[in-house]
Amino acid sequence: MTKPYEFCLVEKKQHLWEVTINRPEMLNALHPPANFELESVFNDFASDDDAWVAILTGAGDKAFSTGNDLKYQASGKSLTFPDTGFAGLTKRFNLDKPIIAAVNGFAMGGGFEIALACDLIVADENASFSLPEPKVGLAALAGGIHRLPRQIGEKLAMELLFTGRNVSAEEAKQIGLINRICNAGEALGAARELADEILQCSPMSIQISKQMCRQGQQMADLETAINYRYDAFDRLINSHDFVEGPKAFAEKRKPRWSSK
Repeated sequence: MTKPYEFCLVEKKQHLWEVTINRPEMLNALHPPANFELESVFNDFASDDDAWVAILTGAGDKAFSTGNDLKYQASGKSLTFPDTGFAGLTKRFNLDKPIIAAVNGFAMGGGFEIALACDLIVADENASFSLPEPKVGLAALAGGIHRLPRQIGEKLAMELLFTGRNVSAEEAKQIGLINRICNAGEALGAARELADEILQCSPMSIQISKQMCRQGQQMADLETAINYRYDAFDRLINSHDFVEGPKAFAEKRKPRWSSK
């Protein structure tokens, strides 16, 4: 039975979870209660062996998320964040399952940083991305300062960090920030199509690929990364899927994947 949530919606479709930030009246801006609720959602997703892929989107047709709820902050209420960061994702570094951001409008400030923390981004043609924190005396402290230059290069990242300007979906695609653009209002559908492509593959293979990719990027050079002995490699060769994949191929049938 799905837990009741106040600030998000969670729909489970076999191995796919769809998580919707549900504060459309606030353009899906997040305050502490919403952040802690999302942390709980992604904790459950991480621990569920039957959950293989997640999609994160925003309610309504205006915004994925406009980031930190500045009205809540201006009210003087305490600002606390979960250990896993904004939306329970920006400081979560031990989740090997893929998360797709379906950006259906504004992804501003912390909302953009949430998208950057996801593995893949699908955006509709009306989506826009920005880190406007310096315009209100803040900074992109939920990982944007560090993730953006790693994903698009230092010079362009510095421009976006220093100016807070909007980046259209088309420009975001050109600079390698997002994976796919779709028609307005179709971001969730496009994310589902991408998720379905992933779900055709072994979840164990996907998870160890993500883990090894992230670990390898932290190493000094390509040779070190290739020759390193990863724990994930042992997980793969001792898994059900390592046997099932070739067996299904030989028997000319669809594989019956497992996450173990």
